[in-house]
Amino acid sequence: MMPLDTPSLARFLSAVHPYDALSEETMNALLPCFEARAYAEGEVIYELGSELEGLFLIHEGQVEIRDGNDVPVSLLSRRNSFGERGLLREGAAVTSAKATSDCQLVILPRADFHVLLDQEEAARKFFDRSRTAKPQKADLATSRVEVLMAPAPLTCPAGTTVREAAQIMHSRHISSVCITDGPALLGIATIRDLSGKVVGGALPFDTPISEIMTPNPVTLSPSDIGSDVLHMMMERKIGHVPVTDAGKLVGIVTQTDLTRFQAVSSAELVSEIAHAPDADSMAEVTARIPQLLLQLVAGGNRHEVVTRLITDIADTATRRLLALAEAEFGPPPVPYLWLACGSQGRQEQTGVSDQDNCIIIDDAVDESQLPYFAQLAEFVCKGLDTCGYVFCPGDMMASNPRWCQPLQVWRDYFTNWVDKPSPEAQMLASVMFDLRPIGGTMSLFEQLQEDTLDMASRNSIFVAHMISNSLKHTPPLGLLRGFATIRSGEHKNQLDLKHNGVVPVVDLGRVYALQGRLTEANTRARLEAAMAAGVLSQAGGQDLLDAYDLIAETRLEHQAAQVKSGEAPDNYLAPADLSDFERSHLRDAFVVVKSLQSALGHGKGMFG
Repeated sequence: MMPLDTPSLARFLSAVHPYDALSEETMNALLPCFEARAYAEGEVIYELGSELEGLFLIHEGQVEIRDGNDVPVSLLSRRNSFGERGLLREGAAVTSAKATSDCQLVILPRADFHVLLDQEEAARKFFDRSRTAKPQKADLATSRVEVLMAPAPLTCPAGTTVREAAQIMHSRHISSVCITDGPALLGIATIRDLSGKVVGGALPFDTPISEIMTPNPVTLSPSDIGSDVLHMMMERKIGHVPVTDAGKLVGIVTQTDLTRFQAVSSAELVSEIAHAPDADSMAEVTARIPQLLLQLVAGGNRHEVVTRLITDIADTATRRLLALAEAEFGPPPVPYLWLACGSQGRQEQTGVSDQDNCIIIDDAVDESQLPYFAQLAEFVCKGLDTCGYVFCPGDMMASNPRWCQPLQVWRDYFTNWVDKPSPEAQMLASVMFDLRPIGGTMSLFEQLQEDTLDMASRNSIFVAHMISNSLKHTPPLGLLRGFATIRSGEHKNQLDLKHNGVVPVVDLGRVYALQGRLTEANTRARLEAAMAAGVLSQAGGQDLLDAYDLIAETRLEHQAAQVKSGEAPDNYLAPADLSDFERSHLRDAFVVVKSLQSALGHGKGMFG
């Protein structure tokens, strides 16, 4: 190989990002810092865990990168950098690197690399692969409930008289009181309850507050977002939402608390759907979802906020259809619960969604009452299809009698799937572990979920099968050309950002939730909970969160661009549509996901 003199190095770097974005003065100062070094084919450049001497850049040849489980994740060539992840993590290599041909590398020493990051935004942006927060105004869509809520709500015990409660509320200038038993929330009473039920109903003033309260009110958690509050208020026509954490009352949000926040677009859609007279009217509203997605993405909202807002609309449509069904067929003969799975269950819907749902019926049901629920399921599933939530290709819907069953049948389903993890059982269990209640009697699910997670997590054979099943969707990495694109058909030379992008992370999150017996259904919430529970290491978990964020946001930005161009949104992206910078970061994200899959497959989920 020819020696690399300073003019040759300057010409080479001028075609490599981020050096091509540096000023001439900066480059002239940086050039003497680089060291050229040759490696023979088969020679180890660095080992896993070793102290890195600097950032490596390939001038000639090829280098193989292997992860912590000695699985190859990249075959790099000219103009590719490597080693930055370790340099940004206290200097220890998080991979190993070996020359697969005779190589000439250019090395920027560690100290000079960090100076470059400190002084040059272009370098900092390129090499720091963690997620960069988008500039945001403080609005309802991005504010957590813990920021919006009053942290010390007015409370009283169940035996308090309505006179005493009214006096306390008047003295504190507060329009509601939460009725509690210790830290547990029993109910809520408002000024409207006092005027309507006590004054209007001519009840004595020594009536216990528990007799006029709304028992078991709907609640949110501190980690929910402000739009959840507004959507709930508009759909249910309430002005007060208690906030609970692990069953403990921790705050309350009222309409007054929301006056300085706005989430008009999604809230308007929720409100219109909540009061729509039929499915056709609802469909006119859901047809505006692609435009909402475009506005939300253009506004710089985080992907988990965008998908939550869009899922809220599907939830509202489902509950409205349930109400219309009950109005048509009469009240249910026994309690039931409608649940969503798939992307709706995980609160991760985008501009492209089919429906996945089921019904759990109270065990008190008898054979003669089952046709009622079949009618209800058919009505709601058809209504959702009318609204654009097309029928599930795999028939995972409540309209399929298999998925409209009494609670005991559901218990038997999960028991059989766990005891006999056939391929079908693994697939069904994967879908059903994402269940989230939407409408009906919530208590039908709580114990089932707890018991199922306990049973499944204790069965090491089932967990092993679920891990194996989770590794079937792999990131689209090609060792030589960067990405493994679709080889033929309508989407030839494109990436499937759903099945090879977000789904591998969804699968990882589901397994972590199973291992940790975590009740969260949302993927990002699962990863955060897995880190908190020690199922996933902090370093591995943060890498995976950053990778997931980048992949999910790339997918949403692609869909928003399609909507802007008047096209129907889909999940297929041509790498050629991305800049070199975007391709580099997306590929790194896929490498992180593959590394975490490898760790899980080797039984190292704890260490990510």
